[in-house]
Amino acid sequence: MSKRVHITLPDYIYESLEQWADRQGRPTASLIAFIVETAVLEAKKKGDIPPEPEDPKSDSSS
Repeated sequence: MSKRVHITLPDYIYESLEQWADRQGRPTASLIAFIVETAVLEAKKKGDIPPEPEDPKSDSSS
């Protein structure tokens, strides 16, 4: 499931993102979502974000 968030960016940052998205032929919001997802995955890989706990419901040893 996807979640929505609202952020406020300085005009110059948004304008740069808008230009970047236009060059890639995608909506600005999609580019921002991609950038955030990439940053989170990289942070997890580096250990900056702890791993998610295992789901106890998926334990098949019962």
